[in-house]
Amino acid sequence: MAEAFDIVVAGAGPIGLAFAGSLAGTGLRIALVDPQPAAALADPGDDGREIALTDRSVGLLQALGAWDRIPAEAIAPLRRMRVLNGPSDYAMRLGADGMLGRFAPNHWLRRSLHAVVREQEDAIILAGLSVTGVRVGRSAATATLSDGRILSSALVIAADTRRSRLRQQQGIGATLHDYRQRMLVCPVAHPLPHDETATAWFEYGQTLVTLPLNGSRSSAVMTVAEPDAARLLSLTDEAFGQEVTRRYRNRLGAMSPVGARHAVPVVTAYAHRFVGRRFALLGDAAVGMHPTTAHGFNFGMLGQYALAREVRDAADRGRDVADPAGLARYEAAHRAETRLFFAGAEALMRLYAAGDSVPARLLRNTALRLGNLPPLRNALAARMREPDKLDPKLLNPR
Repeated sequence: MAEAFDIVVAGAGPIGLAFAGSLAGTGLRIALVDPQPAAALADPGDDGREIALTDRSVGLLQALGAWDRIPAEAIAPLRRMRVLNGPSDYAMRLGADGMLGRFAPNHWLRRSLHAVVREQEDAIILAGLSVTGVRVGRSAATATLSDGRILSSALVIAADTRRSRLRQQQGIGATLHDYRQRMLVCPVAHPLPHDETATAWFEYGQTLVTLPLNGSRSSAVMTVAEPDAARLLSLTDEAFGQEVTRRYRNRLGAMSPVGARHAVPVVTAYAHRFVGRRFALLGDAAVGMHPTTAHGFNFGMLGQYALAREVRDAADRGRDVADPAGLARYEAAHRAETRLFFAGAEALMRLYAAGDSVPARLLRNTALRLGNLPPLRNALAARMREPDKLDPKLLNPR
Protein backbone atom coordinates (compact mmCIF):
# COMPACT_ATOMS: atom_id res chain seq x y z
CA MET A 1 0.00 0.00 0.00
CA ALA A 2 1.32 3.42 -0.97
CA GLU A 3 1.35 6.12 1.67
CA ALA A 4 -0.61 9.13 0.42
CA PHE A 5 0.70 12.68 0.29
CA ASP A 6 -0.23 15.73 -1.72
CA ILE A 7 3.38 16.55 -2.65
CA VAL A 8 6.62 14.60 -2.49
CA VAL A 9 9.88 16.58 -2.60
CA ALA A 10 13.12 14.78 -3.44
CA GLY A 11 15.74 16.79 -1.56
CA ALA A 12 15.59 18.49 1.85
CA GLY A 13 18.18 21.10 1.01
CA PRO A 14 17.42 24.79 1.59
CA ILE A 15 15.27 25.21 -1.53
CA GLY A 16 13.21 22.07 -0.95
CA LEU A 17 12.72 23.11 2.67
CA ALA A 18 11.76 26.66 1.68
CA PHE A 19 9.18 25.30 -0.77
CA ALA A 20 7.61 23.13 1.91
CA GLY A 21 7.65 26.07 4.33
CA SER A 22 5.96 28.28 1.74
CA LEU A 23 2.99 25.88 1.75
CA ALA A 24 2.42 25.96 5.51
CA GLY A 25 -1.21 26.56 6.37
CA THR A 26 -2.57 25.14 3.10
CA GLY A 27 -3.43 21.78 4.64
CA LEU A 28 -1.38 20.02 1.97
CA ARG A 29 0.50 16.96 3.20
CA ILE A 30 4.14 17.12 2.12
CA ALA A 31 6.95 14.54 2.34
CA LEU A 32 10.57 15.61 1.91
CA VAL A 33 12.98 12.76 1.16
CA ASP A 34 16.72 13.19 1.59
CA PRO A 35 19.64 10.71 1.71
CA GLN A 36 21.41 12.57 4.52
CA PRO A 37 20.96 11.36 8.09
CA ALA A 38 18.42 13.19 10.25
CA ALA A 39 21.15 14.63 12.49
CA ALA A 40 23.04 16.10 9.53
CA LEU A 41 19.87 17.74 8.19
CA ALA A 42 18.91 19.23 11.55
CA ASP A 43 22.41 20.39 12.48
CA PRO A 44 24.50 20.64 9.29
CA GLY A 45 28.22 21.16 9.58
CA ASP A 46 29.90 24.35 8.45
CA ASP A 47 30.86 23.82 4.80
CA GLY A 48 32.63 27.19 4.58
CA ARG A 49 30.17 28.66 2.10
CA GLU A 50 28.86 32.19 2.59
CA ILE A 51 25.68 32.81 0.60
CA ALA A 52 25.07 36.23 -0.98
CA LEU A 53 21.43 37.16 -0.39
CA THR A 54 19.39 39.69 -2.31
CA ASP A 55 16.70 41.74 -0.60
CA ARG A 56 14.07 39.48 -2.13
CA SER A 57 15.68 36.37 -0.66
CA VAL A 58 15.87 38.04 2.75
CA GLY A 59 12.18 39.00 2.43
CA LEU A 60 11.24 35.40 1.64
CA LEU A 61 13.31 34.07 4.54
CA GLN A 62 11.63 36.57 6.86
CA ALA A 63 8.17 35.53 5.65
CA LEU A 64 9.04 31.89 6.26
CA GLY A 65 10.17 32.61 9.80
CA ALA A 66 13.72 31.46 9.05
CA TRP A 67 15.61 34.76 9.04
CA ASP A 68 15.25 35.51 12.75
CA ARG A 69 16.63 32.05 13.59
CA ILE A 70 20.04 33.01 12.15
CA PRO A 71 22.30 34.71 14.73
CA ALA A 72 22.76 38.40 13.96
CA GLU A 73 26.53 38.08 14.33
CA ALA A 74 26.57 35.48 11.53
CA ILE A 75 25.07 37.94 9.01
CA ALA A 76 27.45 40.32 7.24
CA PRO A 77 26.50 43.35 5.12
CA LEU A 78 27.50 43.74 1.48
CA ARG A 79 27.70 47.39 0.46
CA ARG A 80 29.91 47.37 -2.61
CA MET A 81 31.33 45.04 -5.25
CA ARG A 82 34.29 45.39 -7.56
CA VAL A 83 35.60 43.21 -10.37
CA LEU A 84 39.22 43.15 -11.58
CA ASN A 85 40.77 41.50 -14.61
CA GLY A 86 44.29 40.06 -14.52
CA PRO A 87 46.99 42.35 -13.11
CA SER A 88 45.13 45.58 -14.01
CA ASP A 89 43.86 47.86 -11.25
CA TYR A 90 40.91 48.96 -13.41
CA ALA A 91 37.69 47.76 -11.74
CA MET A 92 34.02 47.48 -12.50
CA ARG A 93 32.25 48.80 -9.41
CA LEU A 94 28.76 48.37 -8.02
CA GLY A 95 27.13 50.05 -5.05
CA ALA A 96 27.65 53.36 -3.34
CA ASP A 97 24.98 54.18 -0.77
CA GLY A 98 22.91 51.67 1.16
CA MET A 99 23.37 47.92 0.92
CA LEU A 100 23.63 45.63 -2.09
CA GLY A 101 22.82 42.54 -0.04
CA ARG A 102 23.91 40.37 2.88
CA PHE A 103 26.00 37.28 3.48
CA ALA A 104 24.82 34.39 5.62
CA PRO A 105 26.54 31.04 6.24
CA ASN A 106 25.08 28.19 4.21
CA HIS A 107 24.86 25.90 7.24
CA TRP A 108 22.79 28.47 9.15
CA LEU A 109 20.37 28.86 6.24
CA ARG A 110 19.92 25.10 6.10
CA ARG A 111 19.52 24.81 9.88
CA SER A 112 16.96 27.62 10.15
CA LEU A 113 14.83 26.38 7.24
CA HIS A 114 14.92 22.85 8.63
CA ALA A 115 13.67 24.13 11.98
CA VAL A 116 10.79 25.93 10.25
CA VAL A 117 9.65 22.79 8.45
CA ARG A 118 10.07 20.60 11.55
CA GLU A 119 7.43 22.77 13.24
CA GLN A 120 5.04 22.40 10.29
CA GLU A 121 2.12 20.09 11.06
CA ASP A 122 1.54 18.78 7.55
CA ALA A 123 5.19 18.24 6.53
CA ILE A 124 7.39 15.23 7.25
CA ILE A 125 11.11 14.78 6.55
CA LEU A 126 12.17 11.24 5.62
CA ALA A 127 15.91 11.26 6.26
CA GLY A 128 18.44 8.66 5.19
CA LEU A 129 16.39 7.75 2.12
CA SER A 130 16.36 8.68 -1.55
CA VAL A 131 13.74 8.66 -4.29
CA THR A 132 14.88 5.98 -6.72
CA GLY A 133 12.09 6.31 -9.25
CA VAL A 134 8.97 8.27 -10.12
CA ARG A 135 5.96 7.16 -12.14
CA VAL A 136 3.37 9.66 -13.24
CA GLY A 137 -0.19 9.03 -14.36
CA ARG A 138 -3.26 11.03 -15.19
CA SER A 139 -4.55 11.28 -11.64
CA ALA A 140 -1.51 10.65 -9.43
CA ALA A 141 2.23 10.04 -9.24
CA THR A 142 4.16 7.49 -7.22
CA ALA A 143 7.66 7.82 -5.80
CA THR A 144 9.61 4.69 -4.92
CA LEU A 145 12.08 5.11 -2.05
CA SER A 146 15.41 3.39 -1.50
CA ASP A 147 13.88 1.22 1.26
CA GLY A 148 11.16 -0.05 -1.08
CA ARG A 149 8.45 2.17 0.33
CA ILE A 150 6.06 3.77 -2.15
CA LEU A 151 4.58 7.24 -1.73
CA SER A 152 1.67 8.44 -3.83
CA SER A 153 1.06 12.12 -4.46
CA ALA A 154 -0.46 14.61 -6.84
CA LEU A 155 2.91 16.24 -7.54
CA VAL A 156 6.57 15.21 -7.29
CA ILE A 157 9.32 17.84 -7.01
CA ALA A 158 12.96 17.15 -7.81
CA ALA A 159 15.01 19.58 -5.71
CA ASP A 160 18.13 17.47 -5.56
CA THR A 161 21.24 18.17 -7.67
CA ARG A 162 22.53 19.60 -10.92
CA ARG A 163 22.91 16.03 -12.19
CA SER A 164 19.41 15.08 -11.02
CA ARG A 165 18.64 11.43 -11.77
CA LEU A 166 14.92 12.07 -11.44
CA ARG A 167 15.15 14.79 -14.07
CA GLN A 168 16.81 12.31 -16.40
CA GLN A 169 14.24 9.60 -15.62
CA GLN A 170 11.44 11.96 -16.60
CA GLY A 171 13.10 12.55 -19.96
CA ILE A 172 14.07 16.15 -19.24
CA GLY A 173 17.44 17.11 -20.64
CA ALA A 174 19.75 19.81 -19.35
CA THR A 175 22.66 21.88 -20.58
CA LEU A 176 25.51 20.79 -18.32
CA HIS A 177 29.02 22.20 -18.27
CA ASP A 178 31.78 20.75 -16.11
CA TYR A 179 34.55 23.34 -15.78
CA ARG A 180 36.89 20.67 -14.38
CA GLN A 181 37.68 23.07 -11.59
CA ARG A 182 37.11 23.20 -7.84
CA MET A 183 35.75 26.07 -5.82
CA LEU A 184 37.85 26.18 -2.66
CA VAL A 185 36.57 28.28 0.25
CA CYS A 186 38.18 29.21 3.56
CA PRO A 187 37.58 32.00 6.11
CA VAL A 188 40.68 34.16 6.57
CA ALA A 189 41.76 36.99 8.84
CA HIS A 190 43.63 39.99 7.44
CA PRO A 191 44.99 43.32 8.77
CA LEU A 192 43.62 45.67 6.09
CA PRO A 193 39.91 46.64 6.04
CA HIS A 194 37.61 45.15 3.40
CA ASP A 195 35.18 48.09 3.68
CA GLU A 196 32.24 45.67 3.34
CA THR A 197 33.24 45.22 -0.30
CA ALA A 198 33.22 41.94 -2.21
CA THR A 199 36.06 41.72 -4.72
CA ALA A 200 36.50 39.33 -7.64
CA TRP A 201 39.79 39.01 -9.50
CA PHE A 202 39.61 37.17 -12.80
CA GLU A 203 43.22 36.10 -12.96
CA TYR A 204 44.56 33.91 -15.76
CA GLY A 205 43.82 30.28 -14.90
CA GLN A 206 42.01 31.06 -11.65
CA THR A 207 39.26 33.23 -10.20
CA LEU A 208 39.82 34.80 -6.78
CA VAL A 209 37.03 36.28 -4.68
CA THR A 210 36.90 37.81 -1.22
CA LEU A 211 33.55 38.06 0.53
CA PRO A 212 33.49 40.51 3.46
CA LEU A 213 32.57 39.01 6.81
CA ASN A 214 32.14 40.79 10.13
CA GLY A 215 35.31 42.20 11.63
CA SER A 216 38.69 41.83 9.94
CA ARG A 217 37.71 38.60 8.23
CA SER A 218 36.74 37.54 4.73
CA SER A 219 35.79 34.36 2.98
CA ALA A 220 38.51 33.56 0.45
CA VAL A 221 36.98 31.80 -2.56
CA MET A 222 39.28 30.38 -5.23
CA THR A 223 38.13 28.68 -8.40
CA VAL A 224 41.13 26.70 -9.58
CA ALA A 225 42.06 23.61 -11.59
CA GLU A 226 41.43 20.31 -9.82
CA PRO A 227 45.12 19.43 -9.21
CA ASP A 228 45.73 22.92 -7.83
CA ALA A 229 42.79 22.54 -5.43
CA ALA A 230 44.14 19.21 -4.16
CA ARG A 231 47.52 20.81 -3.46
CA LEU A 232 45.98 23.79 -1.66
CA LEU A 233 43.94 21.47 0.54
CA SER A 234 47.08 19.58 1.54
CA LEU A 235 49.05 22.63 2.73
CA THR A 236 49.61 23.48 6.37
CA ASP A 237 47.69 26.49 7.67
CA GLU A 238 50.85 28.62 7.61
CA ALA A 239 51.73 27.61 4.04
CA PHE A 240 48.13 28.09 2.92
CA GLY A 241 48.02 31.60 4.40
CA GLN A 242 51.21 32.52 2.56
CA GLU A 243 49.86 31.07 -0.67
CA VAL A 244 46.55 32.93 -0.42
CA THR A 245 48.31 36.20 0.42
CA ARG A 246 50.50 35.81 -2.67
CA ARG A 247 47.61 34.93 -4.95
CA TYR A 248 45.56 37.87 -3.73
CA ARG A 249 48.56 40.16 -4.35
CA ASN A 250 48.64 41.25 -0.70
CA ARG A 251 45.59 43.46 -1.29
CA LEU A 252 44.26 42.83 2.23
CA GLY A 253 47.66 42.24 3.82
CA ALA A 254 48.90 38.94 5.18
CA MET A 255 46.02 36.44 5.28
CA SER A 256 45.76 33.58 7.76
CA PRO A 257 43.09 30.85 7.77
CA VAL A 258 40.66 30.93 10.70
CA GLY A 259 38.62 27.90 9.70
CA ALA A 260 38.59 24.75 7.65
CA ARG A 261 39.06 24.56 3.89
CA HIS A 262 36.40 23.02 1.67
CA ALA A 263 36.31 22.33 -2.07
CA VAL A 264 33.43 21.48 -4.40
CA PRO A 265 33.31 20.77 -8.16
CA VAL A 266 32.29 23.61 -10.49
CA VAL A 267 29.44 22.37 -12.67
CA THR A 268 26.62 24.46 -14.14
CA ALA A 269 23.23 23.21 -15.32
CA TYR A 270 20.14 24.60 -17.01
CA ALA A 271 17.20 22.23 -17.55
CA HIS A 272 15.54 22.22 -20.96
CA ARG A 273 12.18 22.09 -19.20
CA PHE A 274 11.25 22.84 -15.61
CA VAL A 275 8.03 20.80 -15.52
CA GLY A 276 6.42 17.61 -16.77
CA ARG A 277 3.19 15.80 -16.01
CA ARG A 278 2.80 15.92 -12.20
CA PHE A 279 6.50 16.73 -11.96
CA ALA A 280 8.56 19.88 -11.47
CA LEU A 281 12.18 20.90 -10.91
CA LEU A 282 13.44 23.30 -8.25
CA GLY A 283 16.82 24.65 -7.18
CA ASP A 284 19.95 23.27 -8.81
CA ALA A 285 17.96 20.59 -10.61
CA ALA A 286 16.38 23.43 -12.61
CA VAL A 287 19.11 26.10 -12.64
CA GLY A 288 22.61 25.46 -11.31
CA MET A 289 24.62 28.67 -11.49
CA HIS A 290 28.40 29.11 -11.56
CA PRO A 291 29.38 29.83 -7.92
CA THR A 292 31.24 33.01 -8.85
CA THR A 293 27.94 34.62 -9.89
CA ALA A 294 26.72 34.30 -6.26
CA HIS A 295 23.15 33.97 -7.49
CA GLY A 296 22.27 30.28 -7.31
CA PHE A 297 20.53 30.43 -3.94
CA ASN A 298 18.61 33.57 -4.91
CA PHE A 299 17.30 31.97 -8.09
CA GLY A 300 16.37 28.89 -6.10
CA MET A 301 14.37 30.99 -3.65
CA LEU A 302 12.57 32.80 -6.46
CA GLY A 303 11.79 29.47 -8.12
CA GLN A 304 10.28 27.88 -5.03
CA TYR A 305 8.26 31.06 -4.42
CA ALA A 306 6.89 31.01 -7.98
CA LEU A 307 5.94 27.32 -7.78
CA ALA A 308 4.49 27.63 -4.26
CA ARG A 309 2.39 30.57 -5.45
CA GLU A 310 0.80 28.40 -8.14
CA VAL A 311 0.27 25.45 -5.78
CA ARG A 312 -1.27 27.65 -3.08
CA ASP A 313 -3.59 29.24 -5.60
CA ALA A 314 -4.69 25.82 -6.89
CA ALA A 315 -5.31 24.56 -3.35
CA ASP A 316 -7.30 27.68 -2.46
CA ARG A 317 -9.51 27.17 -5.52
CA GLY A 318 -9.97 23.46 -4.91
CA ARG A 319 -8.06 22.52 -8.06
CA ASP A 320 -5.41 19.88 -8.68
CA VAL A 321 -2.10 21.14 -7.26
CA ALA A 322 -0.39 19.70 -10.36
CA ASP A 323 -2.70 21.64 -12.69
CA PRO A 324 -0.77 21.84 -16.01
CA ALA A 325 -1.67 25.50 -16.48
CA GLY A 326 -0.24 26.39 -13.08
CA LEU A 327 2.95 24.41 -13.71
CA ALA A 328 3.29 26.15 -17.08
CA ARG A 329 2.99 29.55 -15.41
CA TYR A 330 5.70 28.58 -12.93
CA GLU A 331 8.00 27.48 -15.73
CA ALA A 332 7.42 30.68 -17.70
CA ALA A 333 8.04 32.88 -14.65
CA HIS A 334 11.20 31.06 -13.56
CA ARG A 335 12.60 30.93 -17.08
CA ALA A 336 11.99 34.66 -17.48
CA GLU A 337 13.89 35.33 -14.24
CA THR A 338 16.86 33.08 -15.01
CA ARG A 339 17.41 32.44 -18.72
CA LEU A 340 19.19 35.62 -19.82
CA PHE A 341 21.20 35.94 -16.63
CA PHE A 342 22.33 32.32 -16.83
CA ALA A 343 23.34 32.65 -20.49
CA GLY A 344 25.21 35.88 -19.85
CA ALA A 345 26.97 34.47 -16.79
CA GLU A 346 28.01 31.33 -18.67
CA ALA A 347 29.41 33.37 -21.54
CA LEU A 348 31.31 35.56 -19.10
CA MET A 349 32.67 32.66 -17.05
CA ARG A 350 33.86 30.83 -20.16
CA LEU A 351 35.48 34.00 -21.46
CA TYR A 352 37.37 34.50 -18.21
CA ALA A 353 38.38 30.84 -18.22
CA ALA A 354 39.72 31.15 -21.77
CA GLY A 355 43.32 31.86 -20.79
CA ASP A 356 45.58 34.82 -21.51
CA SER A 357 45.71 34.92 -25.31
CA VAL A 358 45.65 38.40 -26.86
CA PRO A 359 42.03 38.07 -28.14
CA ALA A 360 40.87 36.78 -24.74
CA ARG A 361 42.57 39.65 -22.92
CA LEU A 362 40.95 42.21 -25.24
CA LEU A 363 37.50 40.67 -24.81
CA ARG A 364 37.90 40.46 -21.04
CA ASN A 365 38.96 44.10 -20.77
CA THR A 366 36.11 45.18 -23.04
CA ALA A 367 33.56 43.21 -21.00
CA LEU A 368 34.77 44.86 -17.80
CA ARG A 369 34.47 48.35 -19.24
CA LEU A 370 31.02 47.66 -20.66
CA GLY A 371 29.98 46.55 -17.18
CA ASN A 372 30.86 50.01 -15.87
CA LEU A 373 28.40 51.72 -18.24
CA PRO A 374 25.54 53.10 -16.12
CA PRO A 375 22.70 51.06 -17.75
CA LEU A 376 24.45 47.74 -17.20
CA ARG A 377 25.83 48.68 -13.80
CA ASN A 378 22.43 49.86 -12.59
CA ALA A 379 20.74 46.70 -13.89
CA LEU A 380 23.21 44.50 -12.02
CA ALA A 381 22.76 46.48 -8.82
CA ALA A 382 18.96 46.37 -9.20
CA ARG A 383 19.05 42.56 -9.36
CA MET A 384 20.51 42.54 -5.86
CA ARG A 385 17.56 44.58 -4.59
CA GLU A 386 13.96 44.43 -5.92
CA PRO A 387 12.07 43.50 -2.72
CA ASP A 388 8.96 45.07 -4.30
CA LYS A 389 8.48 42.07 -6.61
CA LEU A 390 7.16 39.96 -3.77
CA ASP A 391 3.39 39.73 -3.49
CA PRO A 392 2.57 40.04 0.24
CA LYS A 393 -0.83 38.37 -0.28
CA LEU A 394 0.84 35.17 -1.44
CA LEU A 395 3.68 35.01 1.07
CA ASN A 396 3.31 32.49 3.86
CA PRO A 397 1.56 34.43 6.69
CA ARG A 398 3.56 33.29 9.71
